[in-house]
Amino acid sequence: MNPDPAPCLYNVSTTERCPTPSCVTPSPRARAAATTHSMAPPISADVVVEAAPAPASMAVLNQMVCAGAPAPSITVVSKQLVLPEGAPPVGDLRLSVSDMPMLSCHYIQKGLFFPPAGMPNARLVSSLALSLSRALGVFPALAGRLVTLPDDRIVIRCDDGAAVEFYHAVAPALSLADFLVRDADVPTRLTKDLFPMDRTVSYEGHRRPLTSFQVTVLGDGAVFVGLVANHAVVDGTSFWHFFNTWAGLCRGEPVQPPDFSRNFFGGSTAVLRFSGRDGPAVTFDASAPLRERVINFSAASIRGLKAAANRCRKSNEDDEVKGKLVHDLKVQGGCGEISSFQSMCAHMWRAVTRARLQLAADATTTFRMAVNCRHRLRPKISPVYFGNAIQSVATTATVAELASHDLGWAAARLHATVVAHEDGAIRKAAADWEAAPRCFPLGNPDGAALTMGSSPRFPMYDGNDFGWGRALAVRSGRANKFDGKMSAFPGQAGDGSVDVEVCLAPDTMGRLLCDDEFLQFVSHAPSP
Repeated sequence: MNPDPAPCLYNVSTTERCPTPSCVTPSPRARAAATTHSMAPPISADVVVEAAPAPASMAVLNQMVCAGAPAPSITVVSKQLVLPEGAPPVGDLRLSVSDMPMLSCHYIQKGLFFPPAGMPNARLVSSLALSLSRALGVFPALAGRLVTLPDDRIVIRCDDGAAVEFYHAVAPALSLADFLVRDADVPTRLTKDLFPMDRTVSYEGHRRPLTSFQVTVLGDGAVFVGLVANHAVVDGTSFWHFFNTWAGLCRGEPVQPPDFSRNFFGGSTAVLRFSGRDGPAVTFDASAPLRERVINFSAASIRGLKAAANRCRKSNEDDEVKGKLVHDLKVQGGCGEISSFQSMCAHMWRAVTRARLQLAADATTTFRMAVNCRHRLRPKISPVYFGNAIQSVATTATVAELASHDLGWAAARLHATVVAHEDGAIRKAAADWEAAPRCFPLGNPDGAALTMGSSPRFPMYDGNDFGWGRALAVRSGRANKFDGKMSAFPGQAGDGSVDVEVCLAPDTMGRLLCDDEFLQFVSHAPSP
């Protein structure tokens, strides 16, 4: 096995990464196409890769950047172009009415910290690259590009020469403890460099890869595996399906191919037109100051919130003063049990609103969350449908209402919104978009909104063992973050605990972390 290449160090925190002095070619493609539930052989770590010489101009560029750059904390030492192995023909995949609104969003950036792999870096990188090639053979669309057709339809095109970028980075002066700091803000100056394509807008998939990958080895041997994926191509369900597939192939496990049928309003004739070559920009100020913290709710705290929310709502329903609310909830189909997730969201909604002292009592607050439509549509679509099959649902209340009512009242409103979003509501939302196509207005323009992304139901830990142990923590990059953006992750222990990544204006975060009513349900995350 060739040793790791002598690093030409350059700062990966720059907006555009400079090319590396050499480009490693992928292994030859396998002849057999991927099949449903096929058993893949385990990945051998003893794969030899060949380095192709870089153009002279590329080498000169690297020498210039390397000579003047200070020593970075995280350094990319190699880059490979990885092709899908044995990919079956897929053809153009048209973006749906749920995909197109995401063209103005950043690429998704999520990844996992793992314990030391117990193998040399060269073997680790080769193993991950080969299993990535096989995973892309199952998901060939992720190696494609976006193409706008003459009639303005946008499709994912998977050409024979399509490839993705796979980076190997090292951080010899950093350890896991530098990233997972207990009772402290996320060190975003470090985590941002765990991912390529920082703050890339999804429309740029016309010119840039639809996915990119980076494995970073820390000084204590811990490994971070980061995945960046175009948000107009995948939602969270498809994102983690691919991550699971990649890890499973590395272990030699069976794979479940995605469903590429365009049966989520795939027959729509609506198009989204953009003036100029650059396309849309994000709909929020990505440079606004933020504090970011991962807040842990233990399994016991989650159970406590759920019990409190349902107990409070039962009390409210018995109170004749709340008769109109009960009637409204029944009309919306909201009389089932409030879920753990809805209870936790209500707790966050009330607490953050209290911390936003600038809001007037009569200001309207909004809590948005993404709803997976796969099982809600009639007929249902496949649970492994590839693409975005989500819609955003909003619940509103005034500041005064949230302050004067209890947890159960807020949780009941969230519950009613979610249970009402079934087939009819989904079809109406799609029809409304078709009548007026537009990008999704991500952000918090009035300073009174919260947006919950991701889901504690996503298999972030289960199924993502690459062969050397269960992941230790989930972390994300700077993509799609603004005041009020939250993302829910399952707890690492798999016991029902939940981690919530919270991004807030600095003064709001400071007040939230001093709110005793909020903190009574917050736990100290266990040390990794």
